[in-house]
Amino acid sequence: MPTLTVIIPTYNEADYIKDALQSVAFADQIIVVDSFSTDATVEIAKPLASNFISRKFDNFSAQKNAALEHATGDWVLFIDADERVTRSLEAEIKCTLENPKHSGYKINFPHFFMTRFLYFQSNDVLRLVQRKGAHFTGLVHEKLHCNGSVGKLKQKMIHYTYKGLHHYITKKEKYAWFQAQQRFEKNKKTTYFHLFFKPSYRFFDSFIKKGGFRNGVPGLVLAAVDSYGVFSRYVKLILLQKGMK
Repeated sequence: MPTLTVIIPTYNEADYIKDALQSVAFADQIIVVDSFSTDATVEIAKPLASNFISRKFDNFSAQKNAALEHATGDWVLFIDADERVTRSLEAEIKCTLENPKHSGYKINFPHFFMTRFLYFQSNDVLRLVQRKGAHFTGLVHEKLHCNGSVGKLKQKMIHYTYKGLHHYITKKEKYAWFQAQQRFEKNKKTTYFHLFFKPSYRFFDSFIKKGGFRNGVPGLVLAAVDSYGVFSRYVKLILLQKGMK
């Protein structure tokens, strides 16, 4: 059977990393790439990981690409510390790797937000790929690439998105700066279209098109915060262009 490497990037994930590592204990190799955590992440993760790498964070793609250089498995699964591989997903991964029909597989991620899983506001994300040729591009919301076709697994990945509203908004702010910086370096310009239409469309897409309204108040809050994140991205781009960061 082909071998599997799991890669988990971390920074101050002491409350989450143990369960994440235990959920992927079936893997042949587990790599944790840590951005010099200041909590107990290192002490918890080191004994449970095959490889523990300390690396100064520059961007999300570089962090994961650096970990890929240490991977030995035929296949690689990428998860975050707040994500869990269920037993049913584990079984499907094992079965898939015995007779793969694609070079990569997307996994569905329903967000855990305000005490419930939001199945109507989930995302399909490429996370399981053949190691050969796999690489990431992009500073934030990085994109994973593989050589060949991409399929989709049926089982879902548990994602404990919500650590408190303040944490979630702070995370959106952090991502907005990365996205703004990326656009600034590409000399992208901001218009009223970006400032008003794109945040509005993000809210519509999340709350109406994806059916977030069926998730009740948590669905409304998630759509609103996501919309704010898009608006914040373009405001920050304007600040960068004016040298006001």
